[in-house]
Amino acid sequence: MSQTKRFLVVTAAAITALGMVGACSKNTEGGAPAADGQIKLVVDTFGDFGYKALAAQYEKDHPNIKVELRSTQKLDDYKPKLTQWLAAGSGAGDVVALEEGILNEFKTQPQNFVNLLDHGGAELESSFLPWKWELGKSGDGALLGLGTDVGGLAVCYRKDLFGKAKLPTDREAVSKLWPTWDEFINTGAKFNAANTGAKGFVDSVTTSFSAMLSQAGETNFYDRDNKVIADSNPAVRLAWDTSMRMVDISAKVPTWSKDWEAGFKNGSFAVSMCPSWMLGIIKTNSGPANAGKWDVAAVPGGGGNWGGSWLTVPAQSKHPKEAYELAKFLTSPASQIEAFKEAGPLPSSPKALDDPAFQALKNDYFSNAPVGQIFGTGAKALKPLVLGPKHQAIKERAFEPAMQAVEQGKLTPDKAWQQALTSTAKEAK
Repeated sequence: MSQTKRFLVVTAAAITALGMVGACSKNTEGGAPAADGQIKLVVDTFGDFGYKALAAQYEKDHPNIKVELRSTQKLDDYKPKLTQWLAAGSGAGDVVALEEGILNEFKTQPQNFVNLLDHGGAELESSFLPWKWELGKSGDGALLGLGTDVGGLAVCYRKDLFGKAKLPTDREAVSKLWPTWDEFINTGAKFNAANTGAKGFVDSVTTSFSAMLSQAGETNFYDRDNKVIADSNPAVRLAWDTSMRMVDISAKVPTWSKDWEAGFKNGSFAVSMCPSWMLGIIKTNSGPANAGKWDVAAVPGGGGNWGGSWLTVPAQSKHPKEAYELAKFLTSPASQIEAFKEAGPLPSSPKALDDPAFQALKNDYFSNAPVGQIFGTGAKALKPLVLGPKHQAIKERAFEPAMQAVEQGKLTPDKAWQQALTSTAKEAK
């Protein structure tokens, strides 16, 4: 799952860490016994992984276990917390999620995580897509994480706003509007010309940029040797240039901001790029009043793989065996289907993807869209991107601020590009 920014200076982080660790030790430190003598297992995630019903089921099946779901909404808030907890040796949950953009950075610290092979993890290999399984390993072959989801890509759109703009509203007809990004931009121009009251066609150029990067092939900011190639990779430049052409059709709402969250409910924009994990975020932000107004269509340019996470067990957990068993349950094929039903993370298990129950899934909030088919078709063919150690920092602290500066009229695209590259060099150090 994806979602989405980062970091703090060292001195401030150290001070904050002391406060956070102290706060955790008072109430929700991982592995602490619950008041009734049960073992309490804390699960740290960002956003919504779809684990509420699964946690309740696990507690029912394991009366000696109390599961606490501790979620930080934004990835850029979550990552510094986790960094501080691991550095301090306490405060982290017993099961901790790592998103694809930060995975490689944490894999350079394998001593901070339990090798799941020591608890029988090898038996689970067939339950995951082969590349998802391999990416959960450290350089020395230790199994650090079990895959949760992959980021199959689509477009979520507001049918009511499309209707006001005299555009098709049926998902198949909408998909035919934009087989290419050029045609997507043309559709956005037509939408804006209709004056529906929305601020723009698409929420922000940054979401489109992320979607295009996910389609670019194996590499974007880094090559396979972890060398930064953002300035020379034509795929990055193409995604940038295409995104810059979308400034005029953008609502210019910074992603993950309060205005962005409110924009789903208020109809500030008609379209957002929609990796499967975004379904739960849109539903939460848009609210019950907008049920049935959203639908799901194909993404321009074909599919893509934006996002995905793994569940790990920090070495500091007081109950590593029990934590492993919980992570095993949460990432099982059946649980991946249940999580998809609840919040939209697309299974990384081929068994789950092939399950007729998954293929038949529809999402009533999104106009009964056949999401099992939309996201499941081709999911097993998705390929991982080469994401270097500071991928997420480069995208969200170098490129996205520069793009937003263009949206706000503060920089020209050329000057913003140079700013992005300068910031990239700093973030990559």
